[in-house]
Amino acid sequence: MKVIAIVGPTAVGKTALSLEIAEKFSAEIINADAMQIYKGMDIGTAKLPLSQRRGIVHHQIDVLDPSEEANVSQYQKQSREIINNLLNKNVQPVLVGGSGLYVNSVLEDLEFPGTNLEVRAKYEEVLDEKGVEALFQMLKEIDPKAAENILPNNARKIVRALEVNEITGKAFNAKLPEPSPIFSDVRIALDMPRDLLDQRIIDRVHQMFEDGFADEVKSIEKNLRLGKTAFRALGYSQVLSLLSGEISEDEAITLTINATKKFARRQLSWFRRDPLIHWLDATSPNLFAQSLRLIG
Repeated sequence: MKVIAIVGPTAVGKTALSLEIAEKFSAEIINADAMQIYKGMDIGTAKLPLSQRRGIVHHQIDVLDPSEEANVSQYQKQSREIINNLLNKNVQPVLVGGSGLYVNSVLEDLEFPGTNLEVRAKYEEVLDEKGVEALFQMLKEIDPKAAENILPNNARKIVRALEVNEITGKAFNAKLPEPSPIFSDVRIALDMPRDLLDQRIIDRVHQMFEDGFADEVKSIEKNLRLGKTAFRALGYSQVLSLLSGEISEDEAITLTINATKKFARRQLSWFRRDPLIHWLDATSPNLFAQSLRLIG
């Protein structure tokens, strides 16, 4: 039995296809969206409500509080255990999401060094006090190979590279290795014309705000506060600026739309690097049949 992976940019239609496939194969779904693992972050992450899941079991949804830090190593371990348990029971696993690193962490033979909060805090302090330029200069001196493959303004990745270098004594690998699957799998990616995807993103963001996105963020902040990882979720920082009176709702909507469009482009770039992925047109009337042929 192959692990079925359905990936692609936000708003392209992964959820709808995954439900059809899961029903067809009596499958269970493993979420691979880094932000849908957070409890209470429902509207802003386009999390499928329980009432719309058609009775299909979904894993890796609502497993962390927004104040907690997501850990790809932990996600990898848990998701692989879920998949192995399903395979042992002869139940079809379907991995669904647009977080490329999370998808690859499950399907590929990747190792993720642990974290050291004290070491990370040290470099984050340098970032706060001296800025990303100074931090990147440190990386060039300590791990020049990693610096060649990291954008000078990517503060999060620079901090991580310095942290890994210090706690392991090894260079940080900023590039993914060649594909080395650990499961027998079939990878299906969805895409559609840019103008159509952009319009779907626009419509989704407007709907999010109509559905009470601002109230959702206000509730999270009141009860738990967003941690550093959850804060990076699309739209949440913009809504926080809205709630603090820094920007208007129209501005928050526009900023969220623009950030989501950019994120979708990055998702497409990530998945296009994977030679094992089969690309399908999400607008095709034969999408389900085409997917079934790939699955075999």
